[in-house]
Parts: sequence; structure tokens; C-alpha cells
Amino acid sequence: MPLNEALNIAKDRNLDLALVSPNTVPPVCKIMNYGKYKFEQAKREKEAKKKQKVFELKEIRVTPNIEEHDFQFKSKNARKFIDDGAKVKITVRFRGREVNNVKLGEAVINKFIDALSDVASPEKKPLLEGRNMFVILSKKA
Repeated sequence: MPLNEALNIAKDRNLDLALVSPNTVPPVCKIMNYGKYKFEQAKREKEAKKKQKVFELKEIRVTPNIEEHDFQFKSKNARKFIDDGAKVKITVRFRGREVNNVKLGEAVINKFIDALSDVASPEKKPLLEGRNMFVILSKKA
């Protein structure tokens, strides 16, 4: 059908003429309410966004020679974060010559893993990157 005729039909029905497939011969158009179409499309995208699972990553920084009270406090906070559904990244930061004693940092991370073993499990082994060693704990299934 010619373009002018299609536009007249759309105007008579108080609708819009939307180009569906411009690259075909002849081009394909559709008579529709374009505002309503855009609204429904936005509504569908919003619904899809609601169903997405977004996780939060909380970080807890410690040093290799952490005191017992500080350890208890930070492990309690980590437990609360995990119960709320977040993943927890335990980072041991080495300062100065502490980097020579990597075993101390690994012991602290293993202590955290043991303390939170009833609610969380590590995703990977503890990893040393530069002056930081970290492990990510996620909620047990």
C-alpha cells in the first residue's frame, strides 16, 4: 500500500504508523499506538530488572597481627553481612616488612574461614596480590 494511504488510515484511527523492517523490499510498517507500545516496553524492562539477582560485596580489612577482640568484632560484622545476603571479602593488608611473613596473613584468613564456616564458605583459596591477601566468602547453599 502506498505511504500516503497508510498515513491517512493511521490518522483516521488516531494511531501511529511505525516502521517495523526498513531494509526489506518493500519496507514493512505497522499501525499502532506508539506511546502505549513504548510504555509497555519500559514496563517489561522494569519487571526484568526486578527479577535480577544483585549481590553486594562487603570488604573487611585486617592486618596480620590482629588482636583477639578486633578479630571477634570483625568476624561478628562479617557474619551479619553474610546473613543479610552479601558476599564478604576479607583482605589482609601487609605493611612494610610484614610482606615477608605471608604465613601470618594466611593464618588470619584461615581463622576467619573457620570462624564463619557454619554460615559461609570460601569461593577460592586465599590469593596474594601485591601487598594484599584476600579471600571472598559467600553464603552456604
